[in-house]
Amino acid sequence: MIKNLREQFSLHRTCASLAGIAFLAGCAATPGGSPKTTGWIKDEVGDSYVFGYPLVMMETARDAAVGNDPGQAPINTLRQAQALPPVGSVNPPTPGIDTLDSTGWLDLADGPVILTLPNSHGRYVDARVLDMWTNVVWSTNASNMLSAPRVNGIKEQTIAFVGPGWQGDLPANVTRVNVPTRNAWVSVRVQASGVRDFAAVRKLQRGIRMMPLAAYSGDAHAASAAASNSSDSAAPSGGASSATGTTASQVAALDASAFFDRLAQGLKDNPPVPDDPHALKFLADLGVTPGQPVALPSHAADAIAAGMADGRDRVAAPPSNLLNANGWSWFGDSVGNYGPDYALRAYAAYSQLGIATKDDEVRATVSQDSDGHRLNGANRYVIHFASSQLPPVRGFWSITAYTKDGALGESTPARLAVGDRYGVRRNRDGSLDVTVSAAKVRAANWLPAPRTDLQLVLRLYAPRPQATDGSWQPPPVVRQ
Repeated sequence: MIKNLREQFSLHRTCASLAGIAFLAGCAATPGGSPKTTGWIKDEVGDSYVFGYPLVMMETARDAAVGNDPGQAPINTLRQAQALPPVGSVNPPTPGIDTLDSTGWLDLADGPVILTLPNSHGRYVDARVLDMWTNVVWSTNASNMLSAPRVNGIKEQTIAFVGPGWQGDLPANVTRVNVPTRNAWVSVRVQASGVRDFAAVRKLQRGIRMMPLAAYSGDAHAASAAASNSSDSAAPSGGASSATGTTASQVAALDASAFFDRLAQGLKDNPPVPDDPHALKFLADLGVTPGQPVALPSHAADAIAAGMADGRDRVAAPPSNLLNANGWSWFGDSVGNYGPDYALRAYAAYSQLGIATKDDEVRATVSQDSDGHRLNGANRYVIHFASSQLPPVRGFWSITAYTKDGALGESTPARLAVGDRYGVRRNRDGSLDVTVSAAKVRAANWLPAPRTDLQLVLRLYAPRPQATDGSWQPPPVVRQ
């Protein structure tokens, strides 16, 4: 049975327990007016860590991705991947291999930034923009759902991303999208069916352009600079990793002063979404003010350290309102637009930074078989999809095997995924079997796996509502 429980995520103070996971809103008690022990410091550090974690993750990812060094791109331009992730890649964890990605970071302080997408002529394209709190402010799939469901492909379109407070006129036939934060992350993913398909994908990528409004409107100097700043990459593009480790590992390594300093600086230009005065009050209690140097409470090192440890544990713990079935887990309806569900928001940023809404993509993960044993490539497994339980998508689906740490296995052959764009074969009754094993097997839909403990990721691109409403679930992974 699928579980979809809203956990009670209470503060560890004298506040009343809060409905669902909106753990900061509505709490009446605040420190002040009476002598305090350091217990409140531990609790507020932990709560504030969970609250601010997505912004610090996005700030760290942006800093790793923006620049002129190899693997980077200047602000307000796109970096376009020209190849799939290398074998052994874990930056970011569980890298996608079904698409070539164009990614970039926006700074909207000086005005709107224009994204132009070409007609994809039936090829699947998924574009999304996330604010600095990881909420999806726009995506191709969600915008198309407002009119008619898109089976495949997009039409030519131009979107203007507008930051807070901007006043002005946009060119005709440009769709305005308001972004609540100064910075944002753009990701455009183009479906690619293996290496032989790359030339066609790269041709389409050349029509994907991003530039400030001044360049788009005809400022020759600005247009020339925008064109020269676009960059190609032999490695996958992104913003969720760097040479020094994944974004999550970098943030986990920050001590309290460094973490809250990053949070304070980020808050200056990227206020909380949604606006939450209680969360800011807790931060102020700790000496964290937007744009100002941090002054954490003195003589409370142990309480601060305990609060940081508690916060790290909480962001890495799957919240109980994930969907779960047959060992798989995946995000439901709230993903991508979290509101005050801070626990889910933090966990999504920790586990799948950049994940979009339920209309854009579903990623289900599993690391154990139907008997509860850890998956390992030395064994042989079968995933049996009944004809009525194939992954429900408007786009396409795939399954990929990774090491337990999220890397593509060193011994994995060239065909890295199984899915409906990779020539899967159905059984006579319409069902479908996927065989998972490190050793090559005589099976129609063999998924090569690392020769070690592993995890599987099932991706549903442009999923149908059944993927998240509880009426569909991935089948168990059965050891043979």
